[in-house]
Amino acid sequence: MSSKKYFAVVVGLGLVALSACGSSDEGGSQSESKTVTLVSHNSWAVSKGVLAAFEKESGYKVKVLEDGDAGQAVNKAILTKDNPQGDVFFGVDNTLLSRALDNGLFQPYEAKGSDLVLPEYRVDEDKHRVTPIDSGDICVNYDKAWFTAHKLQPPTSYDDLVKPAYKNLLVTENASTSSPGLGFLLGTAAKYGDDGWRDYWTKLKANGVKVVDGWEQAYNEEFSGSAGGKKAKADRPLVVSYASSPPAEVIYADPKPTTAPTGVADGTCFRQVEYAGLLSNARNAEGGKAFLDFLLTKQFQDDMPLNMFVYPVREGAQVPAEFTKYGPQAKHPETMDPAKIADNRDDWVKSWTSLVLK
Repeated sequence: MSSKKYFAVVVGLGLVALSACGSSDEGGSQSESKTVTLVSHNSWAVSKGVLAAFEKESGYKVKVLEDGDAGQAVNKAILTKDNPQGDVFFGVDNTLLSRALDNGLFQPYEAKGSDLVLPEYRVDEDKHRVTPIDSGDICVNYDKAWFTAHKLQPPTSYDDLVKPAYKNLLVTENASTSSPGLGFLLGTAAKYGDDGWRDYWTKLKANGVKVVDGWEQAYNEEFSGSAGGKKAKADRPLVVSYASSPPAEVIYADPKPTTAPTGVADGTCFRQVEYAGLLSNARNAEGGKAFLDFLLTKQFQDDMPLNMFVYPVREGAQVPAEFTKYGPQAKHPETMDPAKIADNRDDWVKSWTSLVLK
């Protein structure tokens, strides 16, 4: 397994167990007022001690509901916004942010510590409907052993991926259901322009790209370089994942290798920023506000890299050396103005679906 899912299941179950222990038999508003419910994608993770400190200090117990890939989780949250599953949503990113805001998913709240968020990550500063939490790079990862065995240089750019040498080697996620899949599509749109990306995907399809629903399937079942892929005898040595996936393959391997078994095609990266917000109609708005404050504390921001394999957005937050050694941020990632994403995303996804999946 790798970034974005490594300990999410284990930690997620632990968090639910912790919250269950803190529930009241009295039920009703008393129980609800002491519980903060976080709705997230499957990659949420936090150290038990860090969460326990928040629960002790705030008096709230945290319940976590994981709703699949980020794209799926956002869509479900929008559909249930009038009767939300929880109080805070974490995991909407810059590729889906406008959809969440346009559908009234969040209510305004300026979290404590917002003034310490690095300027490049700040958005919606007039209304404060979302709080930046982390950043990372969506990139193509490659299986080093496979390329060595086949005496083939791994790709380094988008252009390389459409070359005959890499035919039938890449697996990516569905851009309509998956956050990394959508990020990869937007990366190609940023690289090749409003019209050129379609020609690029025509070539990529002809070169045998495989599309699956979400990241977990792509990385853990289809990618030969992941721990899960090796067990499943996966046959795709290229996968759309994260620049932070290689350190996860090192840090949580047993025995731990001296070098990462996977690498990143640095010229295929798109910068992703994730946000959290207080859900409209949240039952425990005060608890939700306290939790959003917690997400911007130095303690939580320092804790994120080795749990969710993302970079903090708070000034002065520390990133462990082993994390940056095996998973440095891309030097020149593709980026796109959120307004342009908002104006074009749905049309691009519709065109992509027609072009690639039909």
